Amino acid sequence: MKDLFGQAILDYQQGQYTEDIKTETTISDEDVLPLPYLFRSFAQMPPLEQKALQLAQGKVLEVGCGAGSHGLYLQNERHLEVHSIDLSPKAIEACKLRGLQHARVQDVLKEEQKYDTILLLMNGAGMCGRLKKMGNFYTHLKTLLNSGGQILTDSSDIIYMFNQNEDGSYDVPLYFDYYGEVDYTVKYKGKKEKPFPWMYVDYNTLQRVAFSVGLQSELLAQGQHYDYLARLTHS
Repeated sequence: MKDLFGQAILDYQQGQYTEDIKTETTISDEDVLPLPYLFRSFAQMPPLEQKALQLAQGKVLEVGCGAGSHGLYLQNERHLEVHSIDLSPKAIEACKLRGLQHARVQDVLKEEQKYDTILLLMNGAGMCGRLKKMGNFYTHLKTLLNSGGQILTDSSDIIYMFNQNEDGSYDVPLYFDYYGEVDYTVKYKGKKEKPFPWMYVDYNTLQRVAFSVGLQSELLAQGQHYDYLARLTHS
């Protein structure tokens, strides 16, 4: 991996911002992800993210922290103990430069500490990439929860991206097993990352997977673009 996402974050943090990240998926054309968006303040965050951060409590694990904006708010404004992890060494370097006290390179599937709140934001519900991996993924997250702990996660139902027929069915070109599964490609400064799996999970699917591994699912809020925020807790 070239770690282009992390390089872009680190460039921005170090005052070397000259261009944005470009992304594309198996079901969407090239799009631009503005780097300043990754460094947004609480006031600039979407309502679903704001609600998740307001509901966080106790010892927090921020998974896939990126530039660390969520963790910084919880650490500096909510005064919570936040552990921010990401697979990107350069993103973690940027997080440390921004002042995150507990930022480290770590695969969440190898995490062993226990937490009161686990955050999976920015379409984090499908972080494991494929529907067939969701059961094992959430089974592991369940082992990281303290008694009374919670997983706060968001995602989107992307069925709206496909053509709907008169009978209510959709024309879905199944590249993979589930219509929310995609391959995601990052481009930055003339370089291109190898595609990696990602997944947008509709709430009913998340709820079914959660139930199958002994987690109770609660729909906390819905956005205006088929997005939602959910909380998972021990059944």
